[in-house]
Amino acid sequence: MRKLPSSYMLASLLVLGLVIWLVLGDFQRFQSAPPEAQSSSVSGPRVEVMTLDSVPYIPQQMVQGQLTAEREVTLRANVGGFVVEKPVAQGSPVEAGDTLLVLDNDALPERLQQARDELSLAQAEYSGAQNLRDRQLISQPELLRLQASLSASAAQVAQLEKQLADSRPQAPFSGTLDRIEVELGDLVQPGEEWGRLVDDRRLTGTAWVSQQQVGDLAVGLPVTARLLNGAHLEGELSFISRRANEATRTFYVEATLDNPLQLPMSGGSAELTITLPPRSVHSLSPALLSLGHENQLTIKHINADNEVIETPVELVSATIESAYVSGLPDQVRLITLGAGLVNAGEIVEPVSVDAASEAR
Repeated sequence: MRKLPSSYMLASLLVLGLVIWLVLGDFQRFQSAPPEAQSSSVSGPRVEVMTLDSVPYIPQQMVQGQLTAEREVTLRANVGGFVVEKPVAQGSPVEAGDTLLVLDNDALPERLQQARDELSLAQAEYSGAQNLRDRQLISQPELLRLQASLSASAAQVAQLEKQLADSRPQAPFSGTLDRIEVELGDLVQPGEEWGRLVDDRRLTGTAWVSQQQVGDLAVGLPVTARLLNGAHLEGELSFISRRANEATRTFYVEATLDNPLQLPMSGGSAELTITLPPRSVHSLSPALLSLGHENQLTIKHINADNEVIETPVELVSATIESAYVSGLPDQVRLITLGAGLVNAGEIVEPVSVDAASEAR
């Protein structure tokens, strides 16, 4: 039998030893001690966060409105006659009860005095007749006749007193005689307009607000009216309609405004600013707002466990640089960078804005 070369035998022994070492070389160590568990914590996506506190915010609503005097009346003649006197000049202030115009009264004072004398006579006759009737000296019909005569005399006096008052119309309230449209000697017919009385020490601002705005309003809220000349009037909301206009679906509101300088603004327009109750909001960049599944604005932030939370918010007000939103916790860890790459419920690795800035 032919012997194998020693080199082949040596190679075979080396291969056999290598196989045995691969199979059993570290077996004893694995048998004596279990393998150590590898403790490797897999971190989530990194996002940039910023702690944001709520701030007080006073929202306002601005609407275009009209201004009218608190009290205004068109003066009309109750009786006809010629204008014989104009006691108050146009534009002059008047007090309630002041005579504003005098018409020809056709001797009404004398006729009124005669009627009053006849009334006194009728009262005396009726009183005497009552005494006679108590003693059965006159009949009951005669007493009733005298009573009817007394009533007729009293009615005549009241009628003439009203005619005399109508020929000398008085101011129903204090204000300004804003306009007189008659001259001395003009004939005024019953029902004819001859002037206007205005009390503009306070003004009424009227406006229409949308369905979205009216829910935040309440009687008593402060109102500022900005006039076209730059002046401002202060007041409060005094009336809110309970029903919308069917054509525009807007609600009618009124504001009572103080006008201490009696600026001539009745009938003009103004911008009404209604100050709403203060509320807590967060001021942030509009770029951080996203649209949720139900087309509602949302903000992504993280909780104490670094879990992403997506919270619906209400846009209270917005400018080009800032958006004021409500609905978030008073203090929130806001995701300022990377919000679009993570979803609600996901665990993330937060990096503060300051730390991220230093790393850059």
